[in-house]
Amino acid sequence: MVELALPEPGPDDLRIRVHVCGVCHTDLHIVEGELEPKKAAIVPGHQIVGEVERASKDVSRFKVGDRVGVTWLYSSCGQCSFCKKGQENLCDNARFTGYHQDGGYAEYTVVPAAFAHPIPNTFAEVQAAPLLCAGVIGYRSLRLSEIQPGQRLGMYGFGASAHVAIQVARHWGCEIYVFTRSEHHRQHARELGAIWTGSAHDEPPAQMDSAIIFAPAGKVVPQAMRALRKGGTIAINAIHMSPIPEMPYNLLYFERTLRSAANCTRQDAEELLKLADEIPIRTDVEIYPLDEANQVLQRMKRAEIKGAAVLIIN
Repeated sequence: MVELALPEPGPDDLRIRVHVCGVCHTDLHIVEGELEPKKAAIVPGHQIVGEVERASKDVSRFKVGDRVGVTWLYSSCGQCSFCKKGQENLCDNARFTGYHQDGGYAEYTVVPAAFAHPIPNTFAEVQAAPLLCAGVIGYRSLRLSEIQPGQRLGMYGFGASAHVAIQVARHWGCEIYVFTRSEHHRQHARELGAIWTGSAHDEPPAQMDSAIIFAPAGKVVPQAMRALRKGGTIAINAIHMSPIPEMPYNLLYFERTLRSAANCTRQDAEELLKLADEIPIRTDVEIYPLDEANQVLQRMKRAEIKGAAVLIIN
């Protein structure tokens, strides 16, 4: 814990007094160096909920006192071919909260007003925080998995992102099969509507139409491919993953698709927050003070968190 200077907003920025910040597996990858450092000393955290403490003079979208959320996507260039096609998540000049820019494990943070999001009043702050990354990337992964209402969806790993995604998929009428090594995560999945749970080594009673791999373990990929029907799609949710082992071509054959879900867009966040309000999504959270951040990250590494962990900042 250190004292930092109060961050100064630029002409298009907001300074946010942080109330809560969700803890994400990406934070763990950053602090352990599995993702290449972009800043010598970084304040992690990118699932931020707080209030606008200062709005620069050129900002009209928000005013002082507004409750806002901040996601992983801190900014994009808006000019490249990706941005012009609505793929700002792939922008070569994108910057990410808690990675390129100081994030939410602090009392204050600064964010471009164009990349902040209003938080629906129906959500308490600790419930809203996990939606801003776990929820958003889970929602994007659902769409990229090409799952359709009423189909069978496999989920490999069941942490913060999966526990939000399952509620969206259930809202769409999907049958959910959860593969995880943790019995308390299996129990949590059953509580949220999974019709079958087991480990990645187990053979489910039916083949999956689509699947999402949340666990950052490459060895899960061929296991998930074995349970996928012809023409099915697997989306990998992880930003960092251990090496994917060699696997026989027949696991990919018959027009199966394996793809990654990379980052998120502002549209993803807007759609997910609206949908979360309609369903409504209930996030299961474990709450900790900021000064226990290191212990929380260690608990996350040992898969001991049920749902999502949230730090209380102010």
